[in-house]
Amino acid sequence: MSETTAPSVTFPASSVLGYPRIGPRRELKKALEAFWAGRTTADEVEATAAELRRRTRTRLAELGLATDVPAIPSAFSFYDHVLDATAVVGAVPARFADVVGADGALDLAGYSTVARGRGDDLPLEMTKWFDTNYHYLVPEIGPETTFRYASTRPVREFTEALADGVLTRPVIVGPVTYLALAKATEDAPEGFAPIDRLADLLPVYAELLTDLAAAGATWVQLEEPALVSDSVAVPAEQLLASVIEAYRALATELTRPQRPAILVAAPYGDLGAAFPVLAATDVEAIGIDLVRGHAPAEPVPGLSTKTLVAGVIDGHNIWRADLDAKLAILEQLEGLGAAAVTVGTSTSLFHVPHTLTDEPNLDETLKTWLAFADEKVVEVVTLAEGLTEGREAIHEQLLAATDAVSSRRTAPGVVNPEVRDRVAALDENAFGRGSFDERKVAQAARLNLPPLPTTSIGSFPQTTEIRTARAAFGKGELTEAQYDEEMKAEIRRVVELQEKIGFDVLVHGEPERNDMVQYFAENLDGFAVTQNGWVQSYGSRCTRPSILWGDVSRPKPITVEWSSYTQSLTEKPVKGMLTGPVTILAWSFVRDDQPLGDTANQVGLALRDEIADLEAAGIAIIQVDEPALRELLPLRVEDHAAYLDWSVRSFRLATAGVRPDTQIHTHLCYSEFGEIIGAIDGLDADVTSIEAARSKMEILGDISAAGYPRGIGPGVYDIHSPRVPSEAEVEELLTEAVKAIAVDQLWVNPDCGLKTRRYEEVAPSLEHILAATRAVRATL
Repeated sequence: MSETTAPSVTFPASSVLGYPRIGPRRELKKALEAFWAGRTTADEVEATAAELRRRTRTRLAELGLATDVPAIPSAFSFYDHVLDATAVVGAVPARFADVVGADGALDLAGYSTVARGRGDDLPLEMTKWFDTNYHYLVPEIGPETTFRYASTRPVREFTEALADGVLTRPVIVGPVTYLALAKATEDAPEGFAPIDRLADLLPVYAELLTDLAAAGATWVQLEEPALVSDSVAVPAEQLLASVIEAYRALATELTRPQRPAILVAAPYGDLGAAFPVLAATDVEAIGIDLVRGHAPAEPVPGLSTKTLVAGVIDGHNIWRADLDAKLAILEQLEGLGAAAVTVGTSTSLFHVPHTLTDEPNLDETLKTWLAFADEKVVEVVTLAEGLTEGREAIHEQLLAATDAVSSRRTAPGVVNPEVRDRVAALDENAFGRGSFDERKVAQAARLNLPPLPTTSIGSFPQTTEIRTARAAFGKGELTEAQYDEEMKAEIRRVVELQEKIGFDVLVHGEPERNDMVQYFAENLDGFAVTQNGWVQSYGSRCTRPSILWGDVSRPKPITVEWSSYTQSLTEKPVKGMLTGPVTILAWSFVRDDQPLGDTANQVGLALRDEIADLEAAGIAIIQVDEPALRELLPLRVEDHAAYLDWSVRSFRLATAGVRPDTQIHTHLCYSEFGEIIGAIDGLDADVTSIEAARSKMEILGDISAAGYPRGIGPGVYDIHSPRVPSEAEVEELLTEAVKAIAVDQLWVNPDCGLKTRRYEEVAPSLEHILAATRAVRATL
């Protein structure tokens, strides 16, 4: 490749890596769920999706992205972009062969079946997308997996936009990342890794690129975030070799105009050693994350023929950018000798809500500090104008951004001296509980539970009636007393159901909680909540992350009244239910003006006060959920120790003030237990529940090998699928658990909370759990 050859096609001066795909009012969610319920047809869902895509293109053009060059990404998904890649390359697991068409394609019903499962056929495993709160569906790849160009959807969506006069840029998960994130099939031989199939996969990508070029696509975006992470199951040396192999096949051997120009985007972190490797390939552009990563200090061989897509605008958080500082970064990049510099986002914008203009209830001063997806697009376009035309061209925008940053720094509540003083006064005694062996004896005497005690994680289904009552209360149509009675009626229902089934430790079902983080955000100082700030978590599941903007404190008790009422209804122990400090941070948009550990300790102290009040009210078991503990783990191993230190300490700060006979539980999601076993041990919780059903108890080996000494509840019911597990299925999972873990450590529970499920699914599932538990107890 010549160092002096200019790119043969121009990349836009401004672009974004992606945009929210669920719709401002969650239109896609509603359409999909209606289809799954049989209330609408696939054609109607397709029509809704097409209209959402058209509205997105129109909106991005209105905000300043060009339509005659591929500034607007084509990055739609019905459920998950990794599942989309699985559909394109035809790698559908054999158990779903009957939903695959003769041409290898999946229709919407088949696609949904692979995502959600059916009967005894488990869906694809779900896990976290790097260090975000998004979940992707893990491909299953074995030596015999057949790859074929099975879906032309990326081409069809490109031509749909072209017919509207918009030249988009198709976005697809790159081949290296696709295989690096995949898991080996159960029948794969020992030592096999999905990345071993790269040579077999690349011809399918080549067919797709050829098809896109024939349709008129001038650029394609291949997403390769695996290159910024040490956490993928591919050794670094092999990963880099795979990059060379992949882009030799797709960029060198497949030449233009047979293919579109290629942008390789690497969001979520620093490319590190992968940057010069990519620069040495024949791809035409490289997208780098300049929020969590950095650019090389000196020119890199090969860069002079490439466009550098500079991700200076944070796609992962909602704070307004300091445009002056971002422009300075962009100006420095021009010294690296790239053929061109494009202003972009660090990640896709699907991690943030649509727009601030849809938030009438947010404080007006706070809104000046924020930028949602639409506002970030404007920032990108503004910076591109400043980079190409000079600072004077955007003088007013630079001043406005500087004023907003200054206002945020000095606003009341951002710094609370009382909170700061309390954190500063902490000593090591605040973080320790004493001997677990002594606690275990005291708790056994107080609780008197049977072997394999049964419980659920916390939430029960949020019915239409619950949501209707909450909405009516919010509108003033119900008094507080009326609303409380509606919630208490649901609590009584939940308690009666659990007692009828025979569970040992009960929960109150959390009917009063709209979301496990937002509920606390609404009751803690330093937070704000949105009205329409929806963000996709997985599939049709959306959340509204709260905004943590100031120092955190608890003005009054939050959960004590509900827990006390529930305990009054039963002789069995009822768990007090709290969300842990790390998860509150992970599932909020968190202030970026101080270290995360400092913010976590503030939240930990607020929760410590709540736990003290629950204990004083007689609650014997208190669960502090940390489903996001693994989620925030940095992508580079060198950063793990510092993160695990502050995250573990914030949990211990919250929980260490209780008596020995008060049992502390925690819950973890998709945690890849083995990676953070030391941290989980460091939490010092008496009982930890963890998702395990969908992976068929893969975690048992890690738990056993680590010699984990405390209570452990590997999940036996996958609540992310509508399937009702059979009694035999649960019994099989429990039998495996008993073989690997001491009986006096084991608890029995679902994978996660039941909020998103229906009672028609939950009641029989819990009955099967209890029946299976009794059967296994009888063998002990």
